[in-house]
Amino acid sequence: MNKSKTTWNAVVVLLTACLLAACAVGPDYKRPELALPESWPQQQDAAAQKANSADEQWWHLYADTTLDQLEEEALAHNSDIQVAAARVLEVRAQLGVTQADQYPAVSANVNESRTEYTLNGATPYPSTLPRIQNSYQATLNASYELDLWGKIRRANEAARADLLSAESAKETVRLTLTTQVAQQYFSLVSLDAQEAAIQRLLTSRQERIGLNKKQVEVGVLSEYDLHQAEADVATVQSQLASISLARNKQETALTLLLGRSPRDVMGSELHRGSPSSPVVSVPDGLPADLLLRRPDLRDAEQRLVSLNARIGVARAQYFPSLSLTGYAGGQSVAFSNLFSGPSRIFQFAANVSEPIFNAGRVGYLVDAAEARRDQALLQYKQAVANAFGDVRNALSAQSAARQVLTYETTRSEALASAYKQAELRFQAGIASRLELLDVERNYLQAQLNRLDAERAQRSAVADLFKALGGGWKKQEVAKAQ
Repeated sequence: MNKSKTTWNAVVVLLTACLLAACAVGPDYKRPELALPESWPQQQDAAAQKANSADEQWWHLYADTTLDQLEEEALAHNSDIQVAAARVLEVRAQLGVTQADQYPAVSANVNESRTEYTLNGATPYPSTLPRIQNSYQATLNASYELDLWGKIRRANEAARADLLSAESAKETVRLTLTTQVAQQYFSLVSLDAQEAAIQRLLTSRQERIGLNKKQVEVGVLSEYDLHQAEADVATVQSQLASISLARNKQETALTLLLGRSPRDVMGSELHRGSPSSPVVSVPDGLPADLLLRRPDLRDAEQRLVSLNARIGVARAQYFPSLSLTGYAGGQSVAFSNLFSGPSRIFQFAANVSEPIFNAGRVGYLVDAAEARRDQALLQYKQAVANAFGDVRNALSAQSAARQVLTYETTRSEALASAYKQAELRFQAGIASRLELLDVERNYLQAQLNRLDAERAQRSAVADLFKALGGGWKKQEVAKAQ
């Protein structure tokens, strides 16, 4: 009867503890209220393409297979994204460690000892007993802390948020990496084209030098004019060397971004393609809160969730903790009797610990946890505001880049015609060499400006997708409409 009563009391204690564990101290997380715009402003750019089918591989819009291959190579070998992936594995393992605290810890212990007792000690040793004693003990030990106030549950909540934060941080690295690869590739293609334009001008001036030397021989041109022409050639050669250096540096930077080996960095060459220049706009009616799925914002919010949960971990230290320990096994002086009935031993113990005085340590820990949560809250709100600022700037930059490209193209075409006419006028003796050189320099600069404007327009599209957190699914657009 007593044994049955003891068992019933133990069941009651465990049920009560489970009910108490259902109430976790500390604040539950609630997403902060933010004053978000209802939708994106409609764009008036008629050339803009509604990117309602762009997925996470948004760079396919450029229709360049070379760029596609470079993006795949960077995602597979870049060290930054590999570090981010390793960080996810680390945080996932830490979550496993935290989750293990929810369950009892069980261990086995086997102990063997051989002891010789003194006959001259303070306590006389019985002469009927042998001085040398053997002892064998084998036990199965268990310990368990009841989560009365939800401390372990809050710790698990924080650890899960840390894992989601690490995964979002990895996605942020991925988005940044793909944007950088695209933009550096566009810069490299632009520098190639600029180098080719300067090389064409250099070839033209070198051919003119050959003609000028013959003109000097027959007395049609003075040596002064010949030296001036040679100086003009040297100026273009210097400009060509500078642009070649910039191109080589750009190629090296892109090679490093792809995660290639040191040998490949020194010797490999990058293939070039012909990327198009798409103009992308946000679909009309797409909800603005879709931006909250941006990985860096998810990262910031999950850090807020984690720090909010850790307030509960800190507050739980105000309340008593209950730990259960026990063991069962056998103890004997002979190993052969270790597992017999008379050798059986067991112990069950409960330990209650309640803080009484700690000079306000727990209160300071709670204050520190709340302060860290408040910092994360402010950082999250600022990150959201910055994200919308990024989108606004990206939309404006794309529109401006499109206009600049249009104007620079018109200017380049006009100066190309002017340059042809200037050459004809110079050959006919109507225009001077200085007039020809002036038109020639303006035409070259116009070509370089147009190529750079084309690069800027392509990069602006990449910046837009980075600001938006990547592409979006068709069903999201359909749902918004």
